[in-house]
Amino acid sequence: MKIIGGSASGMLAAELARVLNADLVETEFRRFPDGEGYARILGDLNDEQVLLVQTTLPDPNIVELFLWQDAVNDFDIENLITVTPYFGYGRQDKAFESGEAVSARAIAERIELFTDEVVMVDIHNPQVLEYFGKPVTHLTAAPAFARHLDGKVDIVLSPDEGRMEMANGVSEILGTDTDYLEKIRHDATTVEIKTKSLDVAGKRVAIVDDIISTGGTLGLATKQLKEEGVESIIALCTHGLFIGDAMDKLYNCAEVISTDTVESEHSKISVAQEIADAIG
Repeated sequence: MKIIGGSASGMLAAELARVLNADLVETEFRRFPDGEGYARILGDLNDEQVLLVQTTLPDPNIVELFLWQDAVNDFDIENLITVTPYFGYGRQDKAFESGEAVSARAIAERIELFTDEVVMVDIHNPQVLEYFGKPVTHLTAAPAFARHLDGKVDIVLSPDEGRMEMANGVSEILGTDTDYLEKIRHDATTVEIKTKSLDVAGKRVAIVDDIISTGGTLGLATKQLKEEGVESIIALCTHGLFIGDAMDKLYNCAEVISTDTVESEHSKISVAQEIADAIG
């Protein structure tokens, strides 16, 4: 197997090469003064299974993915597996107003044009998977979270009832209690966020989610959890976008950790093992 890492996913591609004991192919990617990209594969891919890793956020990384797919398919390869660790536009999964583009569908249909399989991690809405006509493997970072949290927490929380699947997955591995945060609106300006059923006073808590974007709701939740007397809070997400002053809002967290699906200084957990297990 040969691994190609796009410019948005070099860290994950390198870790995949290590876990799979596969070759990380030397490549060249640069941008011309007008912003257009140039992609070149410097190794030989003939007769190989190829794993292409590139997160599709922001837009230039989507175009870069298409360039890498084209470059890979210039060789006589065995097959191509395209890994989009974070699938950009995954939240625009239907038309809310007449005339809107269904962005998730548009991106999915174009990604699958020049690949044999697709792998992605914790897509925000799994219904997007229905837009693919080729095989798609959808993975969760829950096992990676559990590896990091082992022995560090007493309770695993979901930010809302709808994301309980991930929290349950982590807590089942760790053998801890689990619950979700409930938003209670008392009036037009007062919102309370508290656990649905568990008492968190004196407990070490982890909050797990697929995406941390602006950090607003999570910041409010951690503030109120502190007021309830939690001992410590660790916030973990698969995809750390951390837009604007998101980190400033999370000052009550002992740790804020993301995976390497979107690479940043907070990418302390890798999903390489989950991807390797799925394709191995």
